Amino acid sequence: MSTVRQPRLHVFSCNSNPVLARQIAEHIGVPLGDAVVGKFSDGEIHVRLDESVRGSDVYVIQSTSHPVNQHLMELLVMVDALKRASARTINVVMPYYGYARQDRKTRARDPITSKLVANLIETAGADRIITMDLHATQIQGFFDIPVDHLLGVPILGEYFLQKNLQDVVVVSPDHGGVIRARKLAERLGSPIAIIDKRRPEPNVAEVMNIVGDVRGKKAIIIDDIIDTAGTISLAANALLEYGATEVYACCTHPVFSGPAIDRIRDANIKEMVVSNTIPLSEEKLLDKVRVLSVAPLIGEAIIRVHEELSVSKLFD
Repeated sequence: MSTVRQPRLHVFSCNSNPVLARQIAEHIGVPLGDAVVGKFSDGEIHVRLDESVRGSDVYVIQSTSHPVNQHLMELLVMVDALKRASARTINVVMPYYGYARQDRKTRARDPITSKLVANLIETAGADRIITMDLHATQIQGFFDIPVDHLLGVPILGEYFLQKNLQDVVVVSPDHGGVIRARKLAERLGSPIAIIDKRRPEPNVAEVMNIVGDVRGKKAIIIDDIIDTAGTISLAANALLEYGATEVYACCTHPVFSGPAIDRIRDANIKEMVVSNTIPLSEEKLLDKVRVLSVAPLIGEAIIRVHEELSVSKLFD
């Protein structure tokens, strides 16, 4: 009597974060899939799979970070190639979900681009999404396929616990990040504070007030994304003015665009702790920037999905 064979597990990478993809594959204990993702001379994306994926469960690692449109198109073409190569399931592992900040209409005639991206990924043929710290958790509902939403707080929390800081307060840079700040505060056993700010236009923030007691404490600002670092640098100055003794900052996704590096270099921040969902070039790896790997977390999530186990147990 024949037995049903467990589907093979393949991990492929596009070009956004090959180092992270290799680390994930090593954690799982499989070789990185043999594929070429390149461009024709006119700029069109070209994908070539150099091994069979027929009947396999395939996981494609790709953050849609800068250059976001190229990386998004690479992902879509890769998913289409896998679908046409008869992969059993195609699981998109997107450590950083680009366009996540365009999740609603803030003005008349605005697009909801994060929903459009979800539609594109589904239409290409993805069966599942594994992602980390979505800017807006409701983006999970933009998909009609399963979404496993991983959290960066346990990784950041473990790092700060090992530093054994005393008299800590966890600070949310805005009202929208309070839940994230509270989760980190619970892990550190510390109180929270909230920065009350207004944003007159995109990427421009103005600190108004601080809700909570930061005097005499080491402040840890936590956010999901640090883009131009304007909010973080203003927040650090405000916290010190309100009596904080030191300021640390942390985030899951270090976008670090435009003037971010100059601002981080000049900011009154003792340490900037980030993850490697987005790779940082050499010039962005300042002495005060500490990069933590999400490869073990994503690798464990992939193993659990493949073996049909609970992913939420990773965060218990």
